[in-house]
Amino acid sequence: MASTVDKEFPVAGLLPKRETGAASFVTKYPEYDGRGVTIAILDTGVDPGAPGLQVTTDGQPKLVDIIDATGSGDVNTSAVVEPKDGEITGLTGRKLKIPTSWQNPTNKYHVGVKNAYELYPKGLKERIQKERREKHWDPVHRGALAEANRKLDAFDGSHPSVTKQEDKLLRDDLSAKLDILQNADKKYSDPGPVYDCVVFNDGQTWRAVVDTSESGDLATCVVMTSYRESQQYATFTCSDMLNYSVNIYDDGNILSIVTNAGAHGTHVACIAAAHFPDNPEKNGIAPGAQILAIKIGDSRLGSMETGSSLVRAMIAVIEQKADLVNFSYGEASNWPNSGRVCDIISEAVNKHNVIFVSSAGNNGPAMSTVGCPGGTTTSVIGVGAYVSPEMMTAEYSLREKLPGMAFTWSSRGPCVDGSLGVSICAPGGAITSVPNWTLRGSQLMNGTSMSSPNACGGIGLVLSGLKAEGIPYTPFSIRRGLENTALRIEKLLNFTQGYGLIQVDKAFDHIMQHADCPARNLRFHVMCNGSRGIYLRETNNVNKPSEHTVTVDPIYAEDIAPQEKIAFNLHACLTTEAPWVEVPSYLDMMNTMRSFSLRVDPRGLPEGVHYTEVCAYDVQRPQKGPLFRVPITVVKPRVLNPDTQYSVEWNESEFKPGQTKRTFMTVPPGATWAEVSMASLDKDQASKFVIHAVQVQHQSAYRNNEFYKFLSLQELGHVQHSFSVVGGLTLEFVVAKWWASLGKTKIRYTIAFHGLAPNQRTIQMHAANGIYRINVRSNLRVEDLCPSVTIKNCVQPLRPNDCKLRPLGSRDVLPNGRQIYEIVLTYNFHQSKTSEITPNCPLLSNLLYESEYESQIWLLFDGNKQYMGAGDAYPSQYTMKLDKGDYTLRLQVRHEKKELLEKLKDMVMLIDQKLSSSLTVDTYPTVAGALIGKSKFTTMSLQPGTSGSVFIPPIPDDKLPKGASLGQMLTGIATYGKGELAKGVSIKRGNEAGCEAMGRHNQGCGPDSYPFIYVLTQTPHKPHTPKAEKPKEKTKEDEFQEALRDLKINWISKLEGDSLFEEVNEKYPDHLPLHVAQMNTKESNKVRNSKKDRSKILPEIIQLADKVLSLIDQSAVASHIATKHDTRPDALAIKADMDKQKIYLINTMCVKGSALADRILSLRAEADKELSSSSDEENSLIQQLDEVFYDIQKWVDIEDKKVLPFTIKHAQVHGHNGRRLKSMLKLYDETRSTKDQDRKCIEVYKTLGWDHMARHAENWLPVKFPPNYIPF
Repeated sequence: MASTVDKEFPVAGLLPKRETGAASFVTKYPEYDGRGVTIAILDTGVDPGAPGLQVTTDGQPKLVDIIDATGSGDVNTSAVVEPKDGEITGLTGRKLKIPTSWQNPTNKYHVGVKNAYELYPKGLKERIQKERREKHWDPVHRGALAEANRKLDAFDGSHPSVTKQEDKLLRDDLSAKLDILQNADKKYSDPGPVYDCVVFNDGQTWRAVVDTSESGDLATCVVMTSYRESQQYATFTCSDMLNYSVNIYDDGNILSIVTNAGAHGTHVACIAAAHFPDNPEKNGIAPGAQILAIKIGDSRLGSMETGSSLVRAMIAVIEQKADLVNFSYGEASNWPNSGRVCDIISEAVNKHNVIFVSSAGNNGPAMSTVGCPGGTTTSVIGVGAYVSPEMMTAEYSLREKLPGMAFTWSSRGPCVDGSLGVSICAPGGAITSVPNWTLRGSQLMNGTSMSSPNACGGIGLVLSGLKAEGIPYTPFSIRRGLENTALRIEKLLNFTQGYGLIQVDKAFDHIMQHADCPARNLRFHVMCNGSRGIYLRETNNVNKPSEHTVTVDPIYAEDIAPQEKIAFNLHACLTTEAPWVEVPSYLDMMNTMRSFSLRVDPRGLPEGVHYTEVCAYDVQRPQKGPLFRVPITVVKPRVLNPDTQYSVEWNESEFKPGQTKRTFMTVPPGATWAEVSMASLDKDQASKFVIHAVQVQHQSAYRNNEFYKFLSLQELGHVQHSFSVVGGLTLEFVVAKWWASLGKTKIRYTIAFHGLAPNQRTIQMHAANGIYRINVRSNLRVEDLCPSVTIKNCVQPLRPNDCKLRPLGSRDVLPNGRQIYEIVLTYNFHQSKTSEITPNCPLLSNLLYESEYESQIWLLFDGNKQYMGAGDAYPSQYTMKLDKGDYTLRLQVRHEKKELLEKLKDMVMLIDQKLSSSLTVDTYPTVAGALIGKSKFTTMSLQPGTSGSVFIPPIPDDKLPKGASLGQMLTGIATYGKGELAKGVSIKRGNEAGCEAMGRHNQGCGPDSYPFIYVLTQTPHKPHTPKAEKPKEKTKEDEFQEALRDLKINWISKLEGDSLFEEVNEKYPDHLPLHVAQMNTKESNKVRNSKKDRSKILPEIIQLADKVLSLIDQSAVASHIATKHDTRPDALAIKADMDKQKIYLINTMCVKGSALADRILSLRAEADKELSSSSDEENSLIQQLDEVFYDIQKWVDIEDKKVLPFTIKHAQVHGHNGRRLKSMLKLYDETRSTKDQDRKCIEVYKTLGWDHMARHAENWLPVKFPPNYIPF
C-alpha cells in the first residue's frame, strides 16, 4: 500500500472533555456524572427523539419537561363542541370521528386549528415545500399543461384563420386555460398541512390530539397529555420527521404544540448532557443529568428570542427547581446589567439558587463586543470559545496541528462599564446529535453557543458531586471556585478567555476543600463610582491620574440564618500587580457595605490596552483565591499627527493563524469616515482575514459604531473599504488572521481618516419651512463636497384603533403571585399597492434585555385574519411584502405593573413603506439657485478648516410619491463626500470572497451617510373646475321640485316595494337617474332573494335595463368621445353629462347581460329537473346575451373590473370554463377574494378536471380564512 491507515480516529476531539478535566473527573467519580442535577436548556427547543436524549445513566427520563415559552406553538382551543353521531366538526371544516375508546365524562371537546408551517423550522419548511411540490403538484400539473397546449395547437391547426365570433371565444377559452395553468405554476405556494386540534378532559387529566391524518380519522392519531405528566411525544409525518409534544393550559382553552425552531437547541442539549448507553464515547459532558427543555426561540421570528419567552422560561426554571440554566443566546445591549429581563434572571440566581451560564457572544475579535446577558450581567457566567489542537484535528480536519487558541469570532470584554465580561472559556465546537427532521444523525456546530453548554455540563458534574457528598453551595461559591481554578492560556488576553479554561476536576476539589468557608453563602456586590469596574478608554481619561471609590456590599443568599450574618467577619488583603494602581492593603469586612479608594495613574503607560485587577483575599485562606475582584482596563490610544494626513500605515506585517493585532487611536475631531486599504504581499497563497473596528459610546450598543468585514485576500490581492466614525472618540482597529487560515502571511494595510462634518447629523426637514440650509465643514484635509440626498421610504404613523389590557394565564405568574399583564394595541392600515413594509414601534425598538418592559411582539393579519408575519424589538430584521388591501397589526407588550402598560395605550406605530423607486432630492450651492431651481450643486473643493453651504428646497408636489399625505414622513440618506469610498462602495482588486461570520455584525454605518427625514405637509388642493353655466334660470319652486325628486330617487333603494318609484315615474317618466336607481335596486334585491324569487325578478330587471338604454343617446355619447376638443360654451356641462351617461350605459349593459345569463342558467336548471332539451326561449335569450356582450366591447374592455362579473356569467352560459375562471381569478385578485368566491373557483377547477388545483385551493381555505387571530 502507498499509505498507512490510522485506525484510531481521535473521537475525543469531536465533543471535547479532556481539555476541561471533565473526562478525568468522570473517570475518577463515575457516579458524579450529572446525576441528581437538572439543566434547563433555554434555546430553540430540544428534539426528544434525537439520539442521546432518551435516558440518563441511571435510567431516568432524560427530558423532564419540554416547554414552548414563546407562544409560537399556541393554539386557541376555546371553542367547545359536542359530538353528533360520534362526530364533531373541526375548525378546518373536516368531520372528526371520535374513537369509542376515548373517555370524556363531559362529552365536550375543545377544538382549534394550526398550520403546520407555523411549527416548522425554516430549513424543514423549505424541504417539505420542495418535496410536496415535486410529489403532489408537478407531475399532475405538467400533464394538465401539456394537455392544454395540445388542445390549443389542435384548434389552431384546424382553424388557420379565426373569423367567427363563436370560434374566437372558443380559442379565447382554450388560451385562458393555458394562461391559468401557467400562472398557477408561477405563483404556486404551498399552504402546508393544516391540522385540526382537539382537547378534552378524561375525568383525570387533560388530553390532546392533533389530526395529523388530515382526514378526521382521530383513531390513527396519538393522544397525549402535557409532556411533564408522561413524557409522550409523536411525529407529524414520516416525511418531515418532526417530533412534537404538547402542553395544555387554561382549562383546555390553550393547546401548546411544542416543536423546534431550529437544530441549535438539540445540539446544545447534547453537548451538555447526551447519553449513549451503547457508545459512551459520544456522551455529552454530564450524561447523568436531566434536561428541562424550554423553547425561547420564536418560530415566527426565525428563532429570535423574546422578552416574553425568557420571562416565562425563568418562571418554569424556578417552578421546576432546575439547578442550572444554559443560555446560548444573546444580543448587543445599549447598557449593561439592567432591564426587566436581566432583573428576572438575576432574581432567579440571587434568590432561587439557580446557576445561569451563557454564551459571551460571537462578535469578536474587537474588545467590548460581549453580548447580553452573557457578558453584561453580574449574575450570569459568561463563557468564551476556545479551540484545542484535538478539536482542530477531529472536528475541522486541519492539515496542521496548531496551538490551542481562542476562536477569532469569540466576543471579547471588557463590558462598557468595566466588568471583565468573559468569566471563563470552554471548547467552542462539537460534533453531536441534531434533531431528526434534519435527516442527519449529527452535525458540527461552533460558537460560544457550544462553549457555554460545555462549561454548563462541566458545572453539572461539579454539582452532581457536591450533592452526592452533601456539600452545600451557592451560585456565588460555584462561580468563585470556577474562576479561581481555571487554566490560564498563554498569550490570550483576559478579555478573551476570562479567568481561563474551565477545569472541572480542580474546581470540584477547590469547592470541597473550602466548603466551610464563611463567604460560601455570600456574593460581593462591587461597584466603582456606579460601574462594575474601571474602564478608561478616552484620551481625556488616560492623560491624568484618577481617584475611584470602590464599594463592597456582602449580600447573603436567601434563607440564611440571622446568626450567620451576625457572626460574619472577614479580614481581607487587597492586592494588585500593576505599579500604576495604588490600593490600600487591607479591608475589614462585616455584614454591611464597606468602601475604599484606589488611584489609577496611566500616564507612563505605552500605547495599547492594559489590564489589571484589585483582588481581595481572605488573610486566613489566601489559597482559596480572590473573594472578589475589581477589574481595571486602561486603553492608551495613539494620537494621530496632522503631518501624516491623519493616516496610519503598517508595512510588511506578518500574521500567523489566529493572530490578532489591535491598534487604538483617537479619531481626529471632525473626522466622519475612515478608509481602509489592505494588500497581500504573499504571491503563493490566499489567506482569510477579519477587519474589525469599534468605538464605544455611552448608552449605545457597540453595533451602532462597528465595522466588520470577513474577507479572503488572494495572492497579491488588494481591497479597500470605508466606514463611518465618530470624531474625538477612541477607535479600536483590529486586523486578525482567521484561526483556521494556515501558514504565515505578510500584508500591508493602512487606515486614513476623512471628514466632511455637517452642522447636524440628522436632517429633519418640514415641507412648510421653505429652503433648508446645511453647513458642511472640512476639518482634516482638502475634501470635495458633493452632496446627494436620496429618499427610499415613506413612513406612515398610526394610532391604535383599539386597546385591551388584561391579566395573563397561569404560565405568566412570577414567584410570590406576581401576575403579569398584557396590553394589546390594534392598528389598522391600508396598502394602496403592493410594496415592502417594515413595522416599527419607535418607543420600544432596539431594546430587549435592557428594556424596562418585558417585551414587544407584533403580529400582522390581512382583512380575513390570515397571519402574514411577525416582528419584535429589532424592526430592521422584519420586512415583508404586502399586496394591496386592508391589514390589521396587533402589538403586545407585557409587564407585571398595569400602570406602566397604561402609559402605552396611545403609542404610535410606524409603517415604513419602501418606495417603488428612490427619489433624488435636488441640492443647490446658493439660496437663489434653490429658489428658482437653477444651477444644482455639483462639486465644491473645501480646504482644511473651511465650510460650504448646501441648500435644499421643498420637494415639488409632482415628485412626491402618489398617496403621500399630511403627517407622513419620507426618509432616506444624505451624503456629502465625493468618490466611491466616501459613498460606501467597496473596491477590490483580485478576488475578495465574503464568508458568513459566526455572529451578527454591523457591516458599518454608511461612510459619510446621515439620516434624512422629510415631513409632509398638506397636499395641494385640486384645481377648481368652474361649473357650467345654467342654460336658463329656474324658479325656486322648480329647484325645490327637482330636489324633492332627487331625494325620493335616493330613497328608492332603502324602501321596500315599488310605490315610491311609481310615484316619481308618473311625474318624470323619462328621467334617466330614476330608472337607473330602480334597476340597481332590483339587481341588488336579486342577490339577496331566494333562487325562486330571483328567477321571477329577472324579466323585470331586463325590462328596466332596456328602458335605461332607450333613454341614453348612444350616438351622442360616441360622438362626444370621438371629439378631440369641444369649443362650445357649455362644453364642461356636456362633458359631465356624457361621462355620466357612459357610466350608466356600461353599468346597464352589465346588469342586463347578467340578468339574461341568470335567466338562461335558471331555465337550464329547470330543464335538467324535467330532463327536457333547450327551449326557444333559451336560444332567444342567448342571442340577446351575445348582442350585449359584443355591444359592451364597443365602450369598455371586457376584462375591465366593472365588466368582469358579466364576463364571468357570459362564459358560464357558453360553457367556456377557461374564460370564466380566468375572469374570476382576475376579479378576486383585484378585490381580495372571500371564502365563497374561492369555493366557486374550486367548483370550476373540478369542472375542468383539474382536481390537483381544486385540492390545492381547498388546502388554502383554512389558512386564508381562519376563525380567529392566532394568539401571541
